[in-house]
Amino acid sequence: MNRIHDDKSLSEVHETIDTTSAHRPVWRRILSFFGPAYLVSVGYMDPGNWATDLAGGSQFGYTLIWVLLMSNLMALLLQSLSARLGIVRRRDLAQANRETYPAPINFALYVLAEIAIAACDLAEVLGMAIGLQLLTGIPLIWGVLITVLDTFLLLFLQKLGMRKMEAFIIGLVFIIGLSFLVEIVLAKPDMGEVVTGFVPHIPNDTALYIAIGIIGATVMPHNLYLHSALVQTRKIRRTKQGIKKAIRLNIIDSAVALNLAFFVNAAILVLAATVFFKTGRTDVAEIKTAHHLLDQLLGTKVAPVLFAVALICSGQSSTVTGTLAGQIVMEGYLRLRINPWVRRLITRLIAIIPAVIVILVNGEKDIDSLLILSQVILSLQLGFAVIPLIHFVSDKKTMGSFAIRPLVQVTAWVITAILVYLNLNMVTGQAADYFATSNNTFWKIVIIVAGLAFVALLIIATGAASIFLSSFILRPFHSRPYRFHPITGSQWLWILARTIKNCCRMHWARVPAIHPIYLFMSWKACLQGFIKMKVTIWKQRKIRST
Repeated sequence: MNRIHDDKSLSEVHETIDTTSAHRPVWRRILSFFGPAYLVSVGYMDPGNWATDLAGGSQFGYTLIWVLLMSNLMALLLQSLSARLGIVRRRDLAQANRETYPAPINFALYVLAEIAIAACDLAEVLGMAIGLQLLTGIPLIWGVLITVLDTFLLLFLQKLGMRKMEAFIIGLVFIIGLSFLVEIVLAKPDMGEVVTGFVPHIPNDTALYIAIGIIGATVMPHNLYLHSALVQTRKIRRTKQGIKKAIRLNIIDSAVALNLAFFVNAAILVLAATVFFKTGRTDVAEIKTAHHLLDQLLGTKVAPVLFAVALICSGQSSTVTGTLAGQIVMEGYLRLRINPWVRRLITRLIAIIPAVIVILVNGEKDIDSLLILSQVILSLQLGFAVIPLIHFVSDKKTMGSFAIRPLVQVTAWVITAILVYLNLNMVTGQAADYFATSNNTFWKIVIIVAGLAFVALLIIATGAASIFLSSFILRPFHSRPYRFHPITGSQWLWILARTIKNCCRMHWARVPAIHPIYLFMSWKACLQGFIKMKVTIWKQRKIRST
């Protein structure tokens, strides 16, 4: 373990792929840009996404394919912003956060990012273990323990170099895509009906819930850290034209790779719609159930084998990229580097331990609940990655002429608002279900306190509300030299403390649950008081200056 003295992201492979050599053919120089997005794309087809695709296809046929397409377009924009940050500023997202926020906030963001990576690794461990069990019949717990061995595979790939690692991941993605292509050929869907699925339509509330699950699990927060670092493995010309070319080719790379991920997810949904929905099996939402029914309904042993192989490849490819993301997060936030095998082993053990405990205590019946838990944790982390990213690529001081245009900013903010809202809606919905079914007061208090802390940290870390406040509400006070400065973290904590105090005065104890109206009224009162205080100070300063 040692401290990093340079600021190079993934320093062992930083700019190791030369795209500027004049001795190489033009087509090879162009192809040398392609690769990072393929490592990112595996996060969009990991085992955690399979359940929502299976549920959507088995219950509603081809109806929700348009949701997958919309999710893919959202992901494409956000990943292209991540690549832009790495290319222009030569900083990954973790490094940019470290240079912007104070140390306590950075440490909190680091801890949340590590938890999200461990949660993602948990889904990959379970996916690989389920795939091994379906393919070989071994007990699930042995499949979980076998996944420890991929630590050595990653070390081997790292020694071979970045291009070899990218080739390995692309090979796994190719196997996944080929497996589902064969599955689709065997299932023989009606392509005319499949096309109708691209027409936006939500038949009922259940379909809406599944659509929210599909969209909410689209953007993985660790992928934004990963992409901003991987593009720095390319050595480019640091001229305006060279940077423009790198951005353009990385957008193409992202479009191709994420469209492959869209094909895989759409293939899972179409397969479920053709094989299960058409035969009346609308109850299929688990990976194991889908595997067993493929043999019966398609009448061939090939389909379930390909399904299991694709699941193993999906878990394996995702776990390699998850480890790289963990390295980026640790080095970026803490400027700390540990041996790769130690880093990989720690991450894998954090994922394995809860899976082993659940299997030993409750057997294999609660494995799907662990997959759901991993997706919930990833959802909570999403805002802490997406919102700072948009701030950074919109900043003309650091991005110069490569800052994104207003139209792109508006689109990115709309997408972010949708993703954060859907993820928070999913989490609060599950919390509400717990409040309705449980009488455990202690855990209810823990959930309330954790929720308040989460919201406070989101506001402080991203500064989104401050920017909104300074841009719209306080625009009349923007005259020089009394320009409004964004509210600091300590001031937001003051507002939060006053909010809690006012809520206590309103006797929350008499209310059966936290009432949103009380929260809004209290927050509004504190915010108005704070603004009034700020305006009074500005007026006093103006009088003194005159």
